Amino acid sequence: MTSWSEVVAVADLPEVTESTWYRTPALKVRDRGFARLRPESEGGLMVLCEISEKKALLASGDPAYFTTEHYDGYGAILVDLDRVDPRELRELLVEAWRLAAPAALRERVPAVSRGSVPAARREEKGRLD
Repeated sequence: MTSWSEVVAVADLPEVTESTWYRTPALKVRDRGFARLRPESEGGLMVLCEISEKKALLASGDPAYFTTEHYDGYGAILVDLDRVDPRELRELLVEAWRLAAPAALRERVPAVSRGSVPAARREEKGRLD
C-alpha cells in the first residue's frame, strides 16, 4: 500500500507543494494541480495524463488503473495506491508534473516515459518477450 506521504515523497520535483484541490490533499506546481487524493468513498489518486496514455493504461488490464464516468474524455487516470507499482507511480507523477508545470520549469526535469506504457512496465515486458 502506498500512503499519501509516500506519494508526496515520490513527487520530489521542482516547486511541488502539498495543497488541496476540491478539498482533498493534492500536489501542485506553481498552483496548478497535477494529482489529488480522492475521497475514500470514491477512492484512488487522480493523476493528470495524456488521453492516449489513459487509454493505454486502461487497455493494459492492470487493476492499478481505473476511471469513472466523471473522468470520461478527460486527461486523468485514477490510480489504486494499494496496487500500483511504485516505479510506475513515479513515472506517472513526473509526467503529470510536466503537464502542469510551465515550460521553463519543465526544462529542469526530463520526460520519463515515452509511448503509452510506463517505462517500468516496458522494461518488464522486454524481459518477458
